[in-house]
Amino acid sequence: MLRGKMVDEGTHDQRLLARQGPADWVHMDPWRVMRIQSEFVEGFGQLAELPRAVTVFGSARTPGDSPDYAMGRELGTALARSGYAVITGGGPGVMEAANRGATEVEGGVSVGLGIELPFEQRMNDYVELGIEFRYFFVRKTMFVKYSCGFIALPGGFGTLDELFEALTLVQTGKVTSFPVVLMGSEFWGGLLEWIKASLLGTGKIAPQDLDLITVTDDVDEAVRVIMEADRARSVATWDEEQAVEAQVAEPQ
Repeated sequence: MLRGKMVDEGTHDQRLLARQGPADWVHMDPWRVMRIQSEFVEGFGQLAELPRAVTVFGSARTPGDSPDYAMGRELGTALARSGYAVITGGGPGVMEAANRGATEVEGGVSVGLGIELPFEQRMNDYVELGIEFRYFFVRKTMFVKYSCGFIALPGGFGTLDELFEALTLVQTGKVTSFPVVLMGSEFWGGLLEWIKASLLGTGKIAPQDLDLITVTDDVDEAVRVIMEADRARSVATWDEEQAVEAQVAEPQ
């Protein structure tokens, strides 16, 4: 963790993607691969034994006395009571609220996956297992690999980035039975109307792609969507295992 004058003005992502400068940068990239590899190893090692988990996204700028903060805290509590670990980006605002809600349940698991930024942002006080990443793409892999669903509360560019990346992964079949829930119908309503009019209306997406998104204001419904998809995934996995066992047992 770096604070004050110790915070670097640039980030590792900027340096990784930069093409300007002397040629010695070219020879440094293979060593960056080792650092990237170490981040994957660290993340996999720390998160491998997590229980079933749900990632909650939302604005870091949400004040503690706002309805969105209260909803995030209630959501974190509801997820923890249903047996899910709560994963956030580890920052303040809605992320803090969800982590806080999880810690208020006995046995609740609160996880924060932070990211290096060119300005100071510390891990919130309700994170019990926290990992700081240098590279966004490594962090995103951890969100998807260790979550069985995403829930997005009102947020900014970062929330939209994670939201549409998750939808793309589900739409293209890179992940299966992965629910995406948007909480806050008033906030998300305009976006959904634009998706219907500008994307579906011009053939940019298929009608069934809209089924990938659930919009609700009800915490219980959000958790129910996650749990139903979780059960469906478990049934599908069991069916696949039975099919494999039957094929192995079939006389040759």
